[in-house]
Amino acid sequence: MAEFFARSFIEVYFFYGLSFFSMGLISLLESGHSSELDFARALRPLAGFGLIHGSHEWFEMFLLIHKHLATDPGRWYISPLRLCLLASSFLLLLAFGATLIAGPTKPSLRLKMMLTIFVIWLIGLIWVALTQSNGNNRIIAVDVYTRYALAIPGAALTTWGLILQRKKFNQAGMKTIGRDVSIAAIAFGLYGGIGQLFTTSSAIFPSVYINANAFINWFGFPIQAFRGLMACIAAVFIIRSLRAFEVENRRQLEALREAHRTERQRLEELRTELLHQTVKAQESERQRIASELHDEIGQTLTALGMGLRGLAETTANNPRRAAQQANQLEKLAGNGLDALQQMVTGLHPPQLDELGLLAALRWYAREVKDRYKLQINITSSGAVIELMEEERAVLFRIAQEAITNIVRHAETDHADIRLIFSENEVDLAIEDFGKGFDVDNTLQKRKIERPCWGLIGMMERAALIRGTCIINSEPGRGTLIEVTMPIVRGGPHG
Repeated sequence: MAEFFARSFIEVYFFYGLSFFSMGLISLLESGHSSELDFARALRPLAGFGLIHGSHEWFEMFLLIHKHLATDPGRWYISPLRLCLLASSFLLLLAFGATLIAGPTKPSLRLKMMLTIFVIWLIGLIWVALTQSNGNNRIIAVDVYTRYALAIPGAALTTWGLILQRKKFNQAGMKTIGRDVSIAAIAFGLYGGIGQLFTTSSAIFPSVYINANAFINWFGFPIQAFRGLMACIAAVFIIRSLRAFEVENRRQLEALREAHRTERQRLEELRTELLHQTVKAQESERQRIASELHDEIGQTLTALGMGLRGLAETTANNPRRAAQQANQLEKLAGNGLDALQQMVTGLHPPQLDELGLLAALRWYAREVKDRYKLQINITSSGAVIELMEEERAVLFRIAQEAITNIVRHAETDHADIRLIFSENEVDLAIEDFGKGFDVDNTLQKRKIERPCWGLIGMMERAALIRGTCIINSEPGRGTLIEVTMPIVRGGPHG
């Protein structure tokens, strides 16, 4: 077996480097995921370790192929380059393990762990450089010490961190991912605890006794093959564990779908209830109209009929009395016509069709002031745009509902209506300076006994004309209702 590995040493380095390089590359690609998992935050240092350490092993393979380069005095930079690659890769492995252990809530702990190990390595590195006079012995000792001081602690922290991650994956219901992470933890532990313990023989204890030569004598194959095997296992199961992001994304997508279904169902229930309320409101309005017709117009017509019957008799016997009765009947008919006109105007103001939205709002403001002593200040800006009948009606009804709510609930004597015409949209704002209310609690059905259908009706009306209705209010700070309706080019607006 020793002869086989001796002939295949270059292949061992190739697959050793390929394992870590592939792990690093895939980890780098996956590190861009937006995830709540702590594992995702540690992927960048793991990617750096894989890419740099894989490159280091390929560099070693290159030097095996071109052996003269390592002994060429003109290539003095080769040894420092090897050390930089080796040390930087293991520092990134340290960062990976420390990040897993510390988590996002303890960045100072991660920094302390890394700084402590780095300072110990740096001090030892200076000591090795000063105590080893021979150049070749110094290079070997520095390599061995770096593996002892950085690689073994880095692998230990990584193993510890992966074990902690396994618990988190299991708690999240990702037991398969937890099992993959456990195997990767074992591979990293063996890679550091055994693979980096058996190094080249040097003056650094215990490499004099526990070294690569002792390993091949005991087990019959080189330590590099063991490292490569552990690298393959660690890389495979780290890559498998990256499926956690797919599982997480799938769960998040399912949660969003469920939330969408719930919201759609809630809106459907709300629309159904709104339809019921609309029908109920229509029936209530019809009852009100019928009652007013009966009480006012009906009584007026009855009085007219009775008066006309009496007038026929009075005309023959008492012409003067007949003239007085005729005047009274004329006034009664006039009062009836006024009542009928007020009723018709309340149902659909003629100003809305004849003079437009702004005139209808001003008429309504005067009516409200006369009835409820609420002063409404109306302002407009921009060139007035001719609106469709449906759009005028919707905007007027929204303003009417808003003013009704102010009269009932706001406890104020002043309100503003602003109508703004622009090239692309019409904005209607109704603002009062009353006591205000909590919008969320009022609009959300589950937080109160019954929804506020007036507010919901305003938003539904705005949606009918492709617009939006935004309600802003806070207790003690009044209420602002903003309606925005887009203008469709080339349509009826011209």
